[in-house]
Amino acid sequence: MVVRVEGITYIASGKEVLSGASLEVPKGSVVSVMGMSGSGKSTLLKCIAGLIKPIEGRIFLNGTDIVPLTERQMVPIRRQIGMVFQYAALFDSMNVYENVAFAVRRHRPNIRREELDQVVAENLRLVGLRGVERLMPAQLSGGMQKRVGLARALATKPRLLLYDEPTSGLDPITARVIDDLIVRLKHELGVTSIVVSHNLSSIFRISDIVAMLHDGYIIAAGTPEEMRNSSDPVVRQFVEGRAQGPISAVG
Repeated sequence: MVVRVEGITYIASGKEVLSGASLEVPKGSVVSVMGMSGSGKSTLLKCIAGLIKPIEGRIFLNGTDIVPLTERQMVPIRRQIGMVFQYAALFDSMNVYENVAFAVRRHRPNIRREELDQVVAENLRLVGLRGVERLMPAQLSGGMQKRVGLARALATKPRLLLYDEPTSGLDPITARVIDDLIVRLKHELGVTSIVVSHNLSSIFRISDIVAMLHDGYIIAAGTPEEMRNSSDPVVRQFVEGRAQGPISAVG
């Protein structure tokens, strides 16, 4: 899925979180958006998912501007989008099977149990999990919860995957497992992925394109190598991990 964000502005509690942000995401690529905490990364992701609407600008998913669409019109488009939340956001009262099957049942209420079993098993296999269907979220490690969340997002066969801080709170080894999954799914399934993160090692490992969000808009974008060698002072300060000084974040 091709994603094009054109000059979106979003205001929350009287504060301008996004201020004319624009982003191009080629089909089948992994694009990461980096930025300081509170810079509006998650807000950008929610706008692309159609969960919230910007007050200005346009968001094209495969050529369709989703901003003016009604909730009813968004239903078929949302079926093409999978979202992986920062803390997995699994339903605590449901086991792994029920979590992965949740969206499938909503979109296909008449699906046969045998087919649903296959869908759940296949998507757990894709994320490297087997035999966990009957476990509850509280019985899973943080990394396993993230992978179940990814399996749930994959279960509806999305063309676009959105990741909100996928490696947040994970140890380096588990974070590497998640990184490898993101890249493998790009190659195996051909999905387009947008990742928002402040984890630089992950960003530079998985991305085809890296964008920097600052003061509500994308100030720079390029390949990982281009961003590492950027002459933009804000990008360099973030990449080098220096004290923020006068640079301010909004959102």
